[in-house]
Amino acid sequence: MREFLISLAAVSSLVAGTAAAQPYPARPVRIVIPTAAGGGVDIYTRLISQRLSETWGQQVIVDNRPGANGIIALEQTIKAKPDGYTLLAAFTSVLTINPHVYKSLPYDTFRDLAPITQTVSNTIVLVVHPNLPARSVKQLVALGKSRPGELNYGSFGIGNLTHLAAELLRLEAGLKMTHVPYKGETPAITEAIGGQVALLFATSVGVASHIDTGRLRLLATCGEKRATAFPDTPTMVESGLPRVVVTGWGGTLAPAGTPRQIIEKVQRDTARHLQARDLRERLATMGSDPVGSTPEQFGAFLRSETEKWERVSKVAGIYKSQ
Repeated sequence: MREFLISLAAVSSLVAGTAAAQPYPARPVRIVIPTAAGGGVDIYTRLISQRLSETWGQQVIVDNRPGANGIIALEQTIKAKPDGYTLLAAFTSVLTINPHVYKSLPYDTFRDLAPITQTVSNTIVLVVHPNLPARSVKQLVALGKSRPGELNYGSFGIGNLTHLAAELLRLEAGLKMTHVPYKGETPAITEAIGGQVALLFATSVGVASHIDTGRLRLLATCGEKRATAFPDTPTMVESGLPRVVVTGWGGTLAPAGTPRQIIEKVQRDTARHLQARDLRERLATMGSDPVGSTPEQFGAFLRSETEKWERVSKVAGIYKSQ
């Protein structure tokens, strides 16, 4: 019996060692997204996850967890085992604005998460409902000043990048507008199409198809230069508002403590796919540019963005307001 138990222990150790030595990933990988299906983050994350699934020979599952301005998804991610099988596809608001808007959060971007790579840089656009009698930013500003308090604008949630972009417009143009926050990107865009709100700042990825079909009217893009996807559309700077410059972005992260070799593999494979010509062309049509930065570069970028949005949230009067 003693010899049998020793043999059994040896076999068990061998099996465990073999399992531990299996190359990553050895089973399906889940990518948590803080938005509903159909939004910009969801679209480009699915494009990337499909490529990773083909490369890894394992299913890469996109898990949409909208709500609470991204807090629900972040909580789920940081509570997951740091083994590389739960990743997070997050963006500006969740990672670098929430910490300044909420008095307390169940997560700390720099303590609880490990940056992997910035995946894309997104064009932020200003769109209005087609029935609104404004075909330029100047006309919109004039309309707003003639009807103080009557124009309402949607956002993806209080403290979201789209909220702060509209606040910048309000402050710089001297407008009085009403904020209508929604629980995420998809419902905000849906309501803008339906005319429940007059205007909306959004990611070009999320509204590009609606601009093409005429369900939303594009007035301006929000980068320093004209967007490649919308070369005939002026920027907010060209429209007379030089301080209204807003750029969105997305990135991949993992729970803190995830092994370095896994982080490097995910970064390396993601960056390689982002350079594929067909994927770059697809992203370009949606107003997104691929990035594929290193974990160190992404970490430094996160800190600079956090500092910037702290200043803006204070100017907008929403610092630690929630």
